Amino acid sequence: MTATDFFNEGSSSRFYRGRDQVQSMDSPARELELEAFQKHVAERFQDLAAAQSYELLSMAWIRRLLDIFLCSLEEFKMILINNQRNHNRPPMDRYVSDFLERSIKALDVCNAIRDGIEQMKQWQKPLEIIICAIDNSQRSYGEGQFRRVKRALVDLAIAMLEEKDSSSAVPQRNRSFCRSKEAAKSFSQFMSRSWSLSRSWSAAKQLQAFSSSVVAPKSNEITSTNGLNVAVFTMNYLLLFVMWSLVAAIPFQDRGIVIHFCVSKQFQWAAPVVSLHDKIMEESKKRGRRNTCGLLKEIHDIEKCARNMNELTESMEFPLNEEKEMEVKKRVGELKVVYEEVKHGLDSLERHVRQAFHKIVRIRVEGFNTFDRRAND
Repeated sequence: MTATDFFNEGSSSRFYRGRDQVQSMDSPARELELEAFQKHVAERFQDLAAAQSYELLSMAWIRRLLDIFLCSLEEFKMILINNQRNHNRPPMDRYVSDFLERSIKALDVCNAIRDGIEQMKQWQKPLEIIICAIDNSQRSYGEGQFRRVKRALVDLAIAMLEEKDSSSAVPQRNRSFCRSKEAAKSFSQFMSRSWSLSRSWSAAKQLQAFSSSVVAPKSNEITSTNGLNVAVFTMNYLLLFVMWSLVAAIPFQDRGIVIHFCVSKQFQWAAPVVSLHDKIMEESKKRGRRNTCGLLKEIHDIEKCARNMNELTESMEFPLNEEKEMEVKKRVGELKVVYEEVKHGLDSLERHVRQAFHKIVRIRVEGFNTFDRRAND
């Protein structure tokens, strides 16, 4: 019998079920805490899954996803703190240790996400040139202005095309969310692989390795850990889904997103999570999105505006008539909206990713410190 046999479909009120009776846990408070965690995770993802289709994979949606992850991780940390006596004993110590080790992959993804965000910030320069060259406040347009626009469009296309080529050589990446070299050194024992991403680093391989190691707990394992390993499995799966979503959305080094996602819908949170996975995969298969450098909505908006602007510049005949001038003003107005969304949205998104990075670091440090104290007792 697998772990899913211990869950009712929909909103389960008990983790453990025999044939006809509910098996009591050691502590009613612990049972309520674990049930509340499952319920809260389910409610958060149900709310996220209810977003309109045009909101999916927007920067605002990604920030909401990261907020959900941070709230869930904090709740999970409190479960570990409240049950230290249990998670420091076999086999629970192995489940917690495995989670802390898997989180290294998440730290690598966060660092790579920062690289992707930095790359997107470079796209702002050609967008600024286009907007300044044919600003709506100008009374008339000349050939010189549109030559600048064409050059900027070429620069933008090259920059975005470089990100699409996941097999191209990528310079060694040494940026991270570490606040200082001293901080990096002090945390090196906990995340040595996370401060530098080599040319051979692959997001796809990281996610595939992660997904293959996340397995639902069996009934005897649930019993032996008093249900605590179900919380660990839930957090492992959320970590996998959040990192996969970031890889799907942001320009990435080798950002393959086809991985094995399989979880029983008898877990309360499974249905909305699987639904979101399916929606994102459907989005990746749409015409015009299959070869994009990222599924982020704002990337699609940039590509659409650039394409419209390029078509417009190719059909220019000077002097422009009134109809063409109106069309130019419309297109530059659309581009301004996208530019402002990207300019302000990227900074906020980067802050959220940084928060997730440091939250994972803290839970790793606290987790290993707990193991060390237990070993010395």
